[in-house]
Amino acid sequence: MIASAIPVIAVSDSVRAEEYYCGSLGFEKKFAFRPDPTRMDPCYLGVSRDGVWLHLQSFKPERAGKTDAFFWVADVDSLHDEFLLRNVPITLPPTDQSWGTRELGVRDPDGNTMVFALAARPSGRDSL
Repeated sequence: MIASAIPVIAVSDSVRAEEYYCGSLGFEKKFAFRPDPTRMDPCYLGVSRDGVWLHLQSFKPERAGKTDAFFWVADVDSLHDEFLLRNVPITLPPTDQSWGTRELGVRDPDGNTMVFALAARPSGRDSL
């Protein structure tokens, strides 16, 4: 019955978050809701990339930096190269993990962790 999920990432500054997620990570802004149009925050912002959505919210800035999101990707190494070209600080370079994934990690300006992973090829056991 469940078709998809959208991580909601707490941020302290919606403008800085939009610049990072759209300008650095390659997401596209889809909407922004600001209850007071004269103020940039609080804001509830929707971004997407390659059909995957994230929601960023600054309504609870005390929660900023306490969120993780995990993304399945087709090519960790190409994404790493793209992020390097965009000067994204990398917290985990492409790494083959013992649990069978190749992972790349970054943190947003608030410290929220984003992990991008590729499932390893099956080796006779159940694949991810």
